[in-house]
Amino acid sequence: MDLSLLTVFLGCTALGGLILLVQTVMLLFGHDDGGDALGEGLPEIGHSGSGEVHDGEGLGLLSVRSVASFFCFFGLGGWTALAQGASSAMALAVGVAAGAVMLVAVAWLFSMQKKLHSAGNMDTKNAVGLVGRVYLRIPANNTGKGKVQVLVQGRTGEFQACTRAARDIESGSEVRIVKQLTLDTFEVEPLI
Repeated sequence: MDLSLLTVFLGCTALGGLILLVQTVMLLFGHDDGGDALGEGLPEIGHSGSGEVHDGEGLGLLSVRSVASFFCFFGLGGWTALAQGASSAMALAVGVAAGAVMLVAVAWLFSMQKKLHSAGNMDTKNAVGLVGRVYLRIPANNTGKGKVQVLVQGRTGEFQACTRAARDIESGSEVRIVKQLTLDTFEVEPLI
């Protein structure tokens, strides 16, 4: 067993593992601002049409997390290969392969995580055409307003409603949202 190579593997494992541990602890206590790109703070080169990868695009292979993962798993893979009796060249190949897999895996996972954000805002115009249920009676011939509940974008919204129908629409009746009049007021028509 090559002790100098073993020392390199153990050092890489310890360094990469320590960085990952520190970042995890910082993340748990809210001290992670998400800005872990290694090239951060450097001036931008080129322009938007240059084909370069800018913030928010690509995998982000050169982030602190992914590079630390590479070193940690490079060390673990090489150390394991040496412990199993592999040659130095084979141990290096196993280490590089294990590190490369983790580099790409961590970068991919964090790029997927960035896509999980949502503004959470309901776009009320998406209610037009949907079926809702009358919550408060809607007076006939646009003589007043009632309320209607409708499921929009997976959330139940309660909106003011009026109707051109010749009769009042009673509570519990189903209606179709015909038109948006204001941000929170809709024209409805009875289904039956």
